[in-house]
Amino acid sequence: MKIRTRFAPSPTGFMHVGNLRTALYEFLTAKHGGGDFVLRIEDTDQERYVEGATDVIYNTLKIAGLTHDEGPDIGGDFGPYVQSERVGLYKPYAEQLVKEGKAYYCFCTKERLEKLHEDGVIGYDRHCRDLSADEIQKLLDSNTPYVIRQKLPLTGETTYHDCVYGDITISNEELDDQVLIKADSFPTYNFANVIDDHTMGITHVVRGSEYLSSTPKYNALYDAFGWDIPTYIHLPLIMGKSVDEDGNEVISKLSKRHGSTGFMDLINEGYLPEAIINYIALLGWAPTTNQEIFSMEELIANFDINGISKSPSVFDYNKLEWVNAEYIKAMDFESFTNYAKPYYDQYGLTEDKYQLLSEILQPRITRFTQIAEKLTFLKEFSDFDLSLFEHKKSKSNKETSIAALTDMIPALEALDWNSEAISNLLTGYATEKEIKNSVVMWPVRIGAAGVAVTPGGCAEVLILLGKEESLKRLKTSLDRLTKE
Repeated sequence: MKIRTRFAPSPTGFMHVGNLRTALYEFLTAKHGGGDFVLRIEDTDQERYVEGATDVIYNTLKIAGLTHDEGPDIGGDFGPYVQSERVGLYKPYAEQLVKEGKAYYCFCTKERLEKLHEDGVIGYDRHCRDLSADEIQKLLDSNTPYVIRQKLPLTGETTYHDCVYGDITISNEELDDQVLIKADSFPTYNFANVIDDHTMGITHVVRGSEYLSSTPKYNALYDAFGWDIPTYIHLPLIMGKSVDEDGNEVISKLSKRHGSTGFMDLINEGYLPEAIINYIALLGWAPTTNQEIFSMEELIANFDINGISKSPSVFDYNKLEWVNAEYIKAMDFESFTNYAKPYYDQYGLTEDKYQLLSEILQPRITRFTQIAEKLTFLKEFSDFDLSLFEHKKSKSNKETSIAALTDMIPALEALDWNSEAISNLLTGYATEKEIKNSVVMWPVRIGAAGVAVTPGGCAEVLILLGKEESLKRLKTSLDRLTKE
């Protein structure tokens, strides 16, 4: 049997990392077994529909590298793949169950159901379950609005198997006679889901553990129709870490209060799509080795549903940042430059500086958005705090800084402007004066950059600034030092 999985999101907004992990595990389950990954859009809940959200789904899957084999945009043998285009398909199935005595018409009004709830009745009291044929026909003839509910067992237990959580047993008394077709003739989510999965030949259903308790309702439908029940893979929750008012660490379901939870939000913060996917793959699944960095091809080859944990996973932004940094370090020069170029352009940096920028930035950044912060000194140079020239570890103070800048400015003016020449000049001067290299390099770097932390050393800072701008800044710094 060929494995077929489906990702069936609702177009209600951005793609949360929980939804993306579900899509990823469905994709990996299918591809590891040589199967098909199907995209289905479940848009029958028009109240929650968000304009443009379907395009968000397409774009997210494309950027994430989760290529579907069938779907609304590419077609396939089991379409249509948009639920609203399948509306006419569902009611005949529900009517079939009514004829077979496995479902029934429910004529209860909204007001009656609300009164039940107010009176403390849990679920539906099955008021219409045993109406006589004459009563039902009379109500139908008078065009009384109705829904179709499934008859579920009133006693006993239902047990099913899940690949992650094992055998799950639910008391049938906890199950409500679920609505299959609503009063507007639209199917409920649960009913449409089962019909779609069966008619599309879905063999493996991957979804969150919050569906564990409602799965017997799905299975009751499969049994009612005499259909094979799919293989279930329920995924543990993704949690987030926060700190309460008392400073205690609190673990709760991942939400925006923990940080960005949307795929595109993370992209906009400078995380690479491949790194996000790599990290999300490890949120609930453990490989058989200690390997942590995986290409998509490696994930497909190594993924095994037996490695999925029952325990909730904690989304660790520090770990994501580490994974992202590993991807950045492993990039070739061209790839790194393509990602970094938009930031270079903000500072008017030319191609002749790209190699140097790669050498000093690639080992030091964990997200590409950090480039702007690290290069801020190129544009901003104001009346910085002159106490920066005082640095105990570098043996630098106001007097040594004035001496170094006084000697270095004319020497740098006469120099051919390249990293090697600048480094040789500075180290040669230190040797000649019998002082530590830092005694000259610290004030020159501070005098040119105006900040304590720069992405590279003294020579790199001067090269990035260029000769004219470097000398202009050094003269300004010296002037301020001598006048203070």
